[in-house]
Amino acid sequence: MLTTKVETYKNYIDGSWVNSGNQQTFKSVNPSNKNEVVGVFQASTEEDVSVAIDAAAKAFPEWSKTSPSKRAAILSKAADILESRLDQIASELTREEGKPIGASKGEVSRSAQTLRYYAISGQNMTGNTFVNDDQNMKVTTEREPLGVVSVITPWNFPLSIPARKIAPALITGNTVVFKPSSDTPLIAYRLVEALHEAGMPKGVINFVTGSSRDVGSLLITHPAIRAVTFTGSTGAGENIHRQASLTTRTQMELGGKNPLIIMEDADIGLAATLTVNGGFSLTGQACTGTSRVIVMKEVKERYIEALVEKTKALKIGDGFEEGVTIGPLANEKQLRNVLKYIEIGKEEGATLIYGGEQLSEGKYKDGYYVVPAIFTNVKNEMQIAQEEIFGPVIAVIEASDYEEAIKIANDVEYGLSASIVTNNMKYAHQFTKDIQAGTVKVNRTTTGNLLNAPLEALKIQVRQRIENQAQKG
Repeated sequence: MLTTKVETYKNYIDGSWVNSGNQQTFKSVNPSNKNEVVGVFQASTEEDVSVAIDAAAKAFPEWSKTSPSKRAAILSKAADILESRLDQIASELTREEGKPIGASKGEVSRSAQTLRYYAISGQNMTGNTFVNDDQNMKVTTEREPLGVVSVITPWNFPLSIPARKIAPALITGNTVVFKPSSDTPLIAYRLVEALHEAGMPKGVINFVTGSSRDVGSLLITHPAIRAVTFTGSTGAGENIHRQASLTTRTQMELGGKNPLIIMEDADIGLAATLTVNGGFSLTGQACTGTSRVIVMKEVKERYIEALVEKTKALKIGDGFEEGVTIGPLANEKQLRNVLKYIEIGKEEGATLIYGGEQLSEGKYKDGYYVVPAIFTNVKNEMQIAQEEIFGPVIAVIEASDYEEAIKIANDVEYGLSASIVTNNMKYAHQFTKDIQAGTVKVNRTTTGNLLNAPLEALKIQVRQRIENQAQKG
């Protein structure tokens, strides 16, 4: 019997690849086949993180004085390296995260584009000169790097999300300590590897793997940390906000319960396609994914019929299999969470009209697969309409008119992304004003964003909840 050797990957601290101080490791597995180990990684400790932060702090003075053109050249070269290894890295991404290979290739390409974008735009980040009445006085502002930045990222976009956090931090003269999700450390490793090979000076980028439970706190509370950028759950974000000092900047991209409103004049075929693409692509594991559909009563039945038809046409399976559009959930915890919410939806009185079952036979037996679920007769106060599921579950809610639809859409604690399907310009313009979301679209999926567009990640209600809890605490 032949066995395939599994490679062990190291942390990257102060320009060197090193083992964790405790010599402990953990395995990253393939969600399409939980018996396949993708790689072995360092189970880091706070001591490892402390060494990484010290290295970043030591490297900061010199890196902050490095010319923008030299920083840009390194980012551009790293982008070239990623592109030269597109097939390899995309294949590893599909093995480690589960998304279809086409989506993985797109993520690698987009990540390289992100590095190049910031390499260019970062050289134009200047201050302002202000007009004043005194001709003998000049008032200006100047942007300066902060120092050491903690970058904590999730598993659903394990290359593109780190790229869009790390690149702007580096191009503006900051140094970085990067901790990826323990579900997708290999892809994060590849990004750091590219930066290393591109000539990044030692200590400027540092990489530690391991459990947030073991190392996360120090990445927030260490005195040398000047900023924390995090993408993940709202609960984890609230915890970071509470732990961070008043002088530590925090940037959060948290949960979503994103609505797609379908008006009576909508193109029903387009509406169904946008729902499937926004809610079920990436197996529903996108923070901007469509999870609530608010549809006008007069077109509800036609819409549901079209939605079910398009959902049935989706092919579920291993991301390497030709024609697959829905891969596995990322891990067993995600699978159990999705199945739990499907049962909650049934218990709450919603009607499961399609899907929702786990696939566990034949080629699916060793993966974390579930059939995309569609619920109708959903009330907005139900858990499946209020809580982030982060999986392929759509809740269809009926509305009688635009005003009711907007009320329903805004009646959640989240406000990440939203879209409307309509041919009426009055609805379209009014929607952009009425909806409480950071990313607002018309006749587009709730997912996706331009490379150079900002992403507003928190809604006022979430900020208020954090502040209220801080006052109570």
